[in-house]
Amino acid sequence: MLVRLVRNATLLVEFGGLTLLVDPMLADPHTLPPVENTAPPIRNPLVGLPEPAAEVSSAAGVLLVTHLHRDHFDRAAQSLVDPATPIICQPADHATLAGYGFTEVRAVEAATVIDDVTVTRVAARHTMGDGELTLGPCSGFVLTAPGEPTLHVAGDCVWCTELAAVIEEHRPAVIVLNAGAARFLDGPPISMTADDVIAAARSAPYATLVAVHLEALNHCPMSRDELRRHLVAAGLDERVRIPGDGEALSW
Repeated sequence: MLVRLVRNATLLVEFGGLTLLVDPMLADPHTLPPVENTAPPIRNPLVGLPEPAAEVSSAAGVLLVTHLHRDHFDRAAQSLVDPATPIICQPADHATLAGYGFTEVRAVEAATVIDDVTVTRVAARHTMGDGELTLGPCSGFVLTAPGEPTLHVAGDCVWCTELAAVIEEHRPAVIVLNAGAARFLDGPPISMTADDVIAAARSAPYATLVAVHLEALNHCPMSRDELRRHLVAAGLDERVRIPGDGEALSW
């Protein structure tokens, strides 16, 4: 298994003979407005891609979309990804993706199998506050295949009992967490804080965690260095990897 961070939550994952493009946000820097009701008022994304967007999109054998917020699937991805590419998504997003012209959209209620890879949809909570309904549904996905360590892409999920239950049930060897401590001007965080990442790491002492969703969006104030300082203080820095954009990790 290889997990390569492209930018934000966009990943290229080589797993069980498949290359999956996860949550593609492929826009050029500063071409998207700031996230509504957030600060500072800086246009997104904050940084460029490590290679041209067309190269990222062309690498996708399968698309895995956790939800349709524009920092996880944007208009650039919509226009660049081949419409015949199989897309795995949550049921709530099937009609929208099919409406974009994608011809092989698989809405996963429980699990689906592509070649030798089983993809199981699991619970995720975008926030613990009252804004969860406004944000809409999001999902995590667990990938398994013969000869591969189990991979959990948690999606936009804060630390919660649902995530703890997923980790306990599936015992993933690798867990990708969306950090950054994203938030609106009011209300609780809508992506993982340092405390959330630490709680997840302590819940799975057998796993390697990969923290992404950092330093790419205006409403994500937590930097890689800040998260690393918290992990060092907690004695977890060797178990939680914080890749830079373009960096690949393998198991």
